[in-house]
Amino acid sequence: MREIRLRWLLLGALFSSIGMSFIWPLTTIYMHNRLGASLTEVGIILLLYSSANVVGSVIGGRLFDRLNPYYLTLGGISVSLVTLGTLIFSHGWPAFPIALVFLGLASGWTLTMVNSLGTTIHSRDGRYIFNMLYFAQNLGVVLGTALVGFVYSTSVTLLFVIAFSLFVCFFTVVLTCYHAPAVMQRQVVTKQAQDVTIALPNRRIMATFFISLIIIWVMYEQWVSNLSVYMTGMGIPMREYSLLWTINAGLIVVFQALLNWLANFFSNLYLQVYAGIFFVALSFVTLIFAKDYLHFVIAMVILTMGEATAFPAIPAIINGLTPHAVKGKYQGMANAWANVGKAFGPLFGGLVIDHGSYTLLFIIAAVANLLILGLNGVVIHANQQNVETYK
Repeated sequence: MREIRLRWLLLGALFSSIGMSFIWPLTTIYMHNRLGASLTEVGIILLLYSSANVVGSVIGGRLFDRLNPYYLTLGGISVSLVTLGTLIFSHGWPAFPIALVFLGLASGWTLTMVNSLGTTIHSRDGRYIFNMLYFAQNLGVVLGTALVGFVYSTSVTLLFVIAFSLFVCFFTVVLTCYHAPAVMQRQVVTKQAQDVTIALPNRRIMATFFISLIIIWVMYEQWVSNLSVYMTGMGIPMREYSLLWTINAGLIVVFQALLNWLANFFSNLYLQVYAGIFFVALSFVTLIFAKDYLHFVIAMVILTMGEATAFPAIPAIINGLTPHAVKGKYQGMANAWANVGKAFGPLFGGLVIDHGSYTLLFIIAAVANLLILGLNGVVIHANQQNVETYK
Protein backbone atom coordinates (compact mmCIF):
# COMPACT_ATOMS: atom_id res chain seq x y z
CA MET A 1 0.00 0.00 0.00
CA ARG A 2 1.44 3.38 -1.02
CA GLU A 3 2.71 5.43 1.91
CA ILE A 4 3.27 9.14 2.41
CA ARG A 5 6.56 10.09 0.80
CA LEU A 6 8.99 10.98 3.56
CA ARG A 7 10.04 14.10 1.63
CA TRP A 8 6.49 15.52 1.90
CA LEU A 9 6.26 14.72 5.60
CA LEU A 10 9.57 16.52 6.13
CA LEU A 11 8.48 19.50 4.01
CA GLY A 12 5.33 19.86 6.10
CA ALA A 13 7.37 19.72 9.30
CA LEU A 14 9.73 22.34 7.84
CA PHE A 15 6.95 24.80 6.98
CA SER A 16 5.37 24.34 10.41
CA SER A 17 8.70 24.85 12.18
CA ILE A 18 9.59 28.01 10.24
CA GLY A 19 6.09 29.40 10.84
CA MET A 20 6.22 28.85 14.61
CA SER A 21 9.80 30.23 14.70
CA PHE A 22 8.32 33.57 13.63
CA ILE A 23 6.17 33.55 16.80
CA TRP A 24 7.75 31.90 19.86
CA PRO A 25 11.18 33.64 20.00
CA LEU A 26 9.58 37.08 20.41
CA THR A 27 6.65 36.33 22.71
CA THR A 28 8.32 37.57 25.90
CA ILE A 29 9.89 40.66 24.31
CA TYR A 30 6.70 41.58 22.43
CA MET A 31 4.33 41.18 25.38
CA HIS A 32 6.67 42.91 27.84
CA ASN A 33 8.07 45.73 25.69
CA ARG A 34 5.23 46.41 23.24
CA LEU A 35 2.11 45.35 25.14
CA GLY A 36 3.29 46.40 28.61
CA ALA A 37 2.71 43.05 30.34
CA SER A 38 4.72 42.35 33.49
CA LEU A 39 7.16 39.44 33.49
CA THR A 40 4.83 37.64 35.91
CA GLU A 41 1.94 38.01 33.46
CA VAL A 42 4.19 36.84 30.63
CA GLY A 43 5.20 33.81 32.70
CA ILE A 44 1.57 32.89 33.34
CA ILE A 45 0.71 33.24 29.65
CA LEU A 46 3.66 31.07 28.63
CA LEU A 47 2.54 28.47 31.18
CA LEU A 48 -0.93 28.53 29.59
CA TYR A 49 0.68 28.20 26.15
CA SER A 50 2.68 25.14 27.24
CA SER A 51 -0.37 23.65 28.99
CA ALA A 52 -2.42 24.05 25.81
CA ASN A 53 0.44 22.36 23.93
CA VAL A 54 0.22 19.40 26.33
CA VAL A 55 -3.55 19.15 25.87
CA GLY A 56 -3.20 19.29 22.07
CA SER A 57 -0.53 16.59 22.14
CA VAL A 58 -2.52 14.18 24.32
CA ILE A 59 -5.86 14.61 22.55
CA GLY A 60 -4.23 14.59 19.11
CA GLY A 61 -2.35 11.39 19.87
CA ARG A 62 -5.46 9.59 21.08
CA LEU A 63 -7.57 10.73 18.12
CA PHE A 64 -4.84 9.70 15.67
CA ASP A 65 -5.48 6.08 16.63
CA ARG A 66 -9.27 6.37 16.27
CA LEU A 67 -9.88 8.72 13.33
CA ASN A 68 -8.40 9.55 9.93
CA PRO A 69 -5.10 11.41 10.59
CA TYR A 70 -5.30 13.18 7.19
CA TYR A 71 -8.34 15.19 8.27
CA LEU A 72 -7.05 15.59 11.83
CA THR A 73 -3.83 17.16 10.48
CA LEU A 74 -5.78 19.51 8.22
CA GLY A 75 -7.94 20.45 11.22
CA GLY A 76 -4.94 21.32 13.38
CA ILE A 77 -3.40 23.48 10.64
CA SER A 78 -6.76 25.19 10.12
CA VAL A 79 -6.81 26.29 13.77
CA SER A 80 -3.32 27.78 13.30
CA LEU A 81 -4.44 29.53 10.10
CA VAL A 82 -7.53 31.08 11.70
CA THR A 83 -5.46 32.20 14.72
CA LEU A 84 -2.63 33.69 12.64
CA GLY A 85 -5.14 35.31 10.28
CA THR A 86 -6.79 36.99 13.27
CA LEU A 87 -3.39 38.19 14.56
CA ILE A 88 -2.69 39.96 11.27
CA PHE A 89 -5.53 42.36 12.03
CA SER A 90 -5.57 42.28 15.84
CA HIS A 91 -2.40 41.61 17.84
CA GLY A 92 -2.80 43.85 20.86
CA TRP A 93 -3.85 42.99 24.41
CA PRO A 94 -5.57 40.61 25.15
CA ALA A 95 -5.86 39.31 21.55
CA PHE A 96 -2.21 38.22 21.35
CA PRO A 97 -2.05 36.16 24.58
CA ILE A 98 -5.40 34.52 23.79
CA ALA A 99 -4.17 33.67 20.30
CA LEU A 100 -0.96 32.29 21.78
CA VAL A 101 -2.93 29.72 23.77
CA PHE A 102 -4.77 28.59 20.62
CA LEU A 103 -1.44 28.37 18.79
CA GLY A 104 -0.09 26.22 21.63
CA LEU A 105 -3.06 23.85 21.31
CA ALA A 106 -2.72 23.64 17.52
CA SER A 107 1.09 23.30 17.67
CA GLY A 108 0.96 20.34 20.08
CA TRP A 109 -1.79 18.73 17.99
CA THR A 110 0.03 19.19 14.66
CA LEU A 111 3.46 18.08 15.90
CA THR A 112 1.91 14.91 17.31
CA MET A 113 0.15 14.26 14.00
CA VAL A 114 3.38 14.68 12.02
CA ASN A 115 5.36 12.40 14.36
CA SER A 116 2.54 9.85 14.40
CA LEU A 117 2.28 9.91 10.60
CA GLY A 118 5.97 9.01 10.64
CA THR A 119 4.97 5.70 12.23
CA THR A 120 2.89 4.84 9.13
CA ILE A 121 6.01 4.80 6.94
CA HIS A 122 7.40 1.25 7.00
CA SER A 123 9.64 1.49 3.94
CA ARG A 124 12.27 3.34 5.99
CA ASP A 125 13.99 2.58 9.29
CA GLY A 126 12.19 4.23 12.20
CA ARG A 127 15.39 5.80 13.52
CA TYR A 128 16.06 7.41 10.14
CA ILE A 129 12.51 8.81 9.96
CA PHE A 130 12.63 10.45 13.39
CA ASN A 131 16.17 11.71 12.89
CA MET A 132 15.06 13.38 9.65
CA LEU A 133 11.92 14.83 11.25
CA TYR A 134 14.07 16.32 13.99
CA PHE A 135 16.45 17.58 11.29
CA ALA A 136 13.62 19.26 9.35
CA GLN A 137 12.12 20.85 12.47
CA ASN A 138 15.47 22.31 13.50
CA LEU A 139 16.31 23.46 9.99
CA GLY A 140 13.05 25.40 10.26
CA VAL A 141 14.28 26.93 13.52
CA VAL A 142 17.55 27.95 11.81
CA LEU A 143 15.70 29.68 8.97
CA GLY A 144 12.99 31.20 11.14
CA THR A 145 15.19 32.61 13.90
CA ALA A 146 17.65 33.97 11.33
CA LEU A 147 14.89 36.11 9.77
CA VAL A 148 12.53 36.90 12.63
CA GLY A 149 14.62 39.72 14.15
CA PHE A 150 14.78 41.61 10.87
CA VAL A 151 11.06 41.19 10.20
CA TYR A 152 10.13 42.16 13.78
CA SER A 153 12.09 45.42 13.53
CA THR A 154 10.30 46.19 10.23
CA SER A 155 6.71 45.30 11.08
CA VAL A 156 4.95 43.06 13.59
CA THR A 157 2.03 42.69 11.16
CA LEU A 158 4.42 41.41 8.48
CA LEU A 159 5.60 38.80 10.99
CA PHE A 160 2.09 37.33 11.23
CA VAL A 161 1.55 37.62 7.45
CA ILE A 162 4.66 35.51 6.78
CA ALA A 163 3.74 32.97 9.47
CA PHE A 164 0.21 32.72 8.01
CA SER A 165 1.67 32.21 4.51
CA LEU A 166 3.94 29.41 5.72
CA PHE A 167 0.98 27.59 7.27
CA VAL A 168 -0.90 28.01 3.98
CA CYS A 169 2.04 26.21 2.35
CA PHE A 170 1.88 23.53 5.07
CA PHE A 171 -1.88 23.12 4.51
CA THR A 172 -1.32 22.80 0.74
CA VAL A 173 1.37 20.12 1.19
CA VAL A 174 -0.89 18.10 3.49
CA LEU A 175 -3.92 18.54 1.24
CA THR A 176 -2.12 17.36 -1.89
CA CYS A 177 0.58 14.96 -0.67
CA TYR A 178 -0.68 13.27 2.53
CA HIS A 179 -3.66 11.69 0.76
CA ALA A 180 -1.85 8.34 0.54
CA PRO A 181 -3.68 4.98 0.72
CA ALA A 182 -1.62 3.99 3.79
CA VAL A 183 -3.24 6.94 5.58
CA MET A 184 -6.68 7.12 3.95
CA GLN A 185 -7.28 3.35 4.12
CA ARG A 186 -5.64 2.99 7.50
CA GLN A 187 -7.66 0.73 9.75
CA VAL A 188 -9.49 2.80 12.34
CA VAL A 189 -8.91 1.54 15.85
CA THR A 190 -11.94 1.09 18.08
CA LYS A 191 -11.97 2.06 21.74
CA GLN A 192 -11.95 -1.63 22.66
CA ALA A 193 -8.97 -2.32 20.42
CA GLN A 194 -7.09 0.50 22.10
CA ASP A 195 -7.25 -1.41 25.38
CA VAL A 196 -4.37 -3.57 24.18
CA THR A 197 -2.03 -5.10 26.70
CA ILE A 198 1.51 -3.82 26.28
CA ALA A 199 4.24 -6.00 27.76
CA LEU A 200 5.43 -4.86 31.19
CA PRO A 201 9.08 -4.37 30.07
CA ASN A 202 7.85 -2.07 27.28
CA ARG A 203 5.77 -0.04 29.74
CA ARG A 204 8.64 0.26 32.20
CA ILE A 205 11.00 1.61 29.56
CA MET A 206 8.42 4.06 28.20
CA ALA A 207 7.53 5.28 31.70
CA THR A 208 11.23 5.89 32.33
CA PHE A 209 11.42 7.89 29.09
CA PHE A 210 8.43 10.03 30.09
CA ILE A 211 9.99 10.82 33.47
CA SER A 212 13.27 11.55 31.70
CA LEU A 213 11.62 13.94 29.25
CA ILE A 214 10.13 15.98 32.10
CA ILE A 215 13.42 16.29 33.99
CA ILE A 216 15.59 16.90 30.92
CA TRP A 217 13.27 19.62 29.61
CA VAL A 218 12.90 21.32 33.01
CA MET A 219 16.69 21.65 33.03
CA TYR A 220 16.99 22.43 29.32
CA GLU A 221 14.59 25.36 29.73
CA GLN A 222 17.19 27.08 31.92
CA TRP A 223 19.11 27.71 28.70
CA VAL A 224 16.01 29.24 27.12
CA SER A 225 14.90 31.42 30.02
CA ASN A 226 17.29 32.15 32.90
CA LEU A 227 20.63 31.91 31.12
CA SER A 228 19.97 35.12 29.18
CA VAL A 229 19.77 37.06 32.45
CA TYR A 230 22.89 35.33 33.77
CA MET A 231 24.95 36.11 30.68
CA THR A 232 23.83 39.71 30.28
CA GLY A 233 24.54 40.22 33.99
CA MET A 234 28.13 39.22 33.23
CA GLY A 235 28.33 41.94 30.59
CA ILE A 236 27.77 39.68 27.57
CA PRO A 237 25.48 41.42 25.03
CA MET A 238 22.03 39.99 24.33
CA ARG A 239 22.91 39.53 20.65
CA GLU A 240 25.68 37.10 21.65
CA TYR A 241 23.23 35.10 23.76
CA SER A 242 20.90 34.98 20.72
CA LEU A 243 23.83 33.82 18.57
CA LEU A 244 24.10 30.73 20.80
CA TRP A 245 20.70 29.58 19.49
CA THR A 246 21.76 30.12 15.90
CA ILE A 247 24.79 27.94 16.68
CA ASN A 248 22.49 25.41 18.35
CA ALA A 249 20.10 25.12 15.42
CA GLY A 250 22.90 24.99 12.85
CA LEU A 251 24.81 22.29 14.73
CA ILE A 252 21.68 20.16 15.09
CA VAL A 253 21.48 20.04 11.31
CA VAL A 254 25.13 18.94 11.14
CA PHE A 255 24.82 16.39 13.96
CA GLN A 256 21.68 14.85 12.42
CA ALA A 257 23.53 14.26 9.17
CA LEU A 258 26.36 12.66 11.15
CA LEU A 259 23.94 10.45 13.11
CA ASN A 260 22.31 9.24 9.91
CA TRP A 261 25.75 8.21 8.67
CA LEU A 262 26.67 6.52 11.96
CA ALA A 263 23.40 4.55 11.81
CA ASN A 264 25.09 2.42 9.17
CA PHE A 265 27.56 1.15 11.79
CA PHE A 266 25.53 0.71 15.00
CA SER A 267 21.88 -0.09 15.62
CA ASN A 268 21.45 0.26 19.39
CA LEU A 269 19.22 3.30 19.89
CA TYR A 270 19.48 3.00 23.67
CA LEU A 271 23.17 3.91 23.44
CA GLN A 272 22.09 7.05 21.61
CA VAL A 273 19.80 7.96 24.53
CA TYR A 274 22.57 7.34 27.08
CA ALA A 275 25.05 9.48 25.15
CA GLY A 276 22.51 12.26 24.69
CA ILE A 277 21.59 12.54 28.38
CA PHE A 278 25.27 12.44 29.34
CA PHE A 279 26.08 15.37 27.03
CA VAL A 280 23.14 17.41 28.37
CA ALA A 281 24.47 16.85 31.91
CA LEU A 282 28.02 17.74 30.80
CA SER A 283 26.79 21.04 29.34
CA PHE A 284 25.64 22.13 32.80
CA VAL A 285 28.93 21.03 34.36
CA THR A 286 30.63 23.30 31.80
CA LEU A 287 28.32 26.19 32.77
CA ILE A 288 29.48 25.96 36.40
CA PHE A 289 32.93 27.10 35.26
CA ALA A 290 31.89 29.40 32.38
CA LYS A 291 33.17 32.95 32.93
CA ASP A 292 33.59 34.13 29.33
CA TYR A 293 31.68 33.82 26.05
CA LEU A 294 33.89 31.06 24.63
CA HIS A 295 32.96 28.76 27.52
CA PHE A 296 29.27 29.41 26.89
CA VAL A 297 29.78 28.49 23.22
CA ILE A 298 31.52 25.25 24.28
CA ALA A 299 28.68 24.46 26.66
CA MET A 300 26.12 25.08 23.90
CA VAL A 301 27.99 22.77 21.51
CA ILE A 302 27.94 20.02 24.16
CA LEU A 303 24.23 20.65 24.86
CA THR A 304 23.46 20.44 21.15
CA MET A 305 25.29 17.12 20.88
CA GLY A 306 23.07 15.87 23.69
CA GLU A 307 19.72 16.99 22.34
CA ALA A 308 20.48 15.99 18.75
CA THR A 309 21.40 12.51 20.00
CA ALA A 310 18.72 11.78 22.61
CA PHE A 311 15.60 13.67 21.51
CA PRO A 312 14.97 11.94 18.15
CA ALA A 313 15.96 8.53 19.56
CA ILE A 314 13.25 8.48 22.24
CA PRO A 315 10.19 8.70 19.89
CA ALA A 316 11.88 6.20 17.56
CA ILE A 317 12.23 3.69 20.43
CA ILE A 318 8.65 4.36 21.60
CA ASN A 319 7.47 3.65 18.05
CA GLY A 320 9.14 0.23 18.24
CA LEU A 321 7.68 -0.49 21.68
CA THR A 322 4.03 0.20 20.81
CA PRO A 323 1.55 -1.77 18.69
CA HIS A 324 -0.31 -0.20 15.79
CA ALA A 325 -3.46 0.48 17.82
CA VAL A 326 -1.79 2.94 20.23
CA LYS A 327 1.15 4.45 18.34
CA GLY A 328 -0.49 7.87 18.16
CA LYS A 329 -1.39 7.79 21.84
CA TYR A 330 2.18 7.19 22.96
CA GLN A 331 3.75 9.62 20.47
CA GLY A 332 1.34 12.21 21.87
CA MET A 333 2.32 11.31 25.43
CA ALA A 334 6.02 11.74 24.62
CA ASN A 335 5.34 15.20 23.22
CA ALA A 336 3.06 16.04 26.14
CA TRP A 337 5.53 15.07 28.90
CA ALA A 338 8.26 17.06 27.17
CA ASN A 339 5.95 20.08 27.22
CA VAL A 340 5.22 19.59 30.92
CA GLY A 341 8.95 20.00 31.50
CA LYS A 342 9.03 23.08 29.26
CA ALA A 343 6.09 24.60 31.14
CA PHE A 344 7.61 24.33 34.60
CA GLY A 345 11.29 24.81 33.72
CA PRO A 346 11.42 28.63 33.99
CA LEU A 347 9.50 28.59 37.30
CA PHE A 348 11.78 25.93 38.77
CA GLY A 349 14.90 27.84 37.72
CA GLY A 350 13.57 31.10 39.09
CA LEU A 351 12.86 29.54 42.50
CA VAL A 352 16.36 28.01 42.71
CA ILE A 353 18.01 31.30 41.70
CA ASP A 354 15.89 33.36 44.12
CA HIS A 355 16.69 31.07 47.06
CA GLY A 356 20.19 30.04 46.01
CA SER A 357 22.32 30.98 43.01
CA TYR A 358 22.93 30.28 39.35
CA THR A 359 25.79 27.97 40.28
CA LEU A 360 23.45 25.94 42.48
CA LEU A 361 20.99 25.74 39.57
CA PHE A 362 23.69 24.41 37.23
CA ILE A 363 24.80 21.84 39.83
CA ILE A 364 21.21 20.65 40.37
CA ALA A 365 20.68 20.41 36.59
CA ALA A 366 23.86 18.39 36.07
CA VAL A 367 23.11 16.03 38.96
CA ALA A 368 19.47 15.58 37.92
CA ASN A 369 20.48 14.61 34.38
CA LEU A 370 23.11 12.18 35.66
CA LEU A 371 20.53 10.59 37.95
CA ILE A 372 18.15 10.26 34.99
CA LEU A 373 21.00 8.69 33.00
CA GLY A 374 21.51 6.15 35.79
CA LEU A 375 17.77 5.44 36.01
CA ASN A 376 17.62 4.79 32.26
CA GLY A 377 20.64 2.51 32.45
CA VAL A 378 19.15 0.40 35.24
CA VAL A 379 15.62 0.14 33.78
CA ILE A 380 16.73 -0.52 30.20
CA HIS A 381 19.35 -3.09 31.24
CA ALA A 382 16.77 -4.95 33.34
CA ASN A 383 14.05 -4.98 30.68
CA GLN A 384 15.63 -4.71 27.22
CA GLN A 385 15.94 -8.46 26.65
CA ASN A 386 12.24 -9.04 27.34
CA VAL A 387 10.62 -6.26 25.32
CA GLU A 388 8.18 -6.94 22.50
CA THR A 389 9.01 -4.94 19.37
CA TYR A 390 6.65 -3.70 16.67
CA LYS A 391 6.93 -1.99 13.29
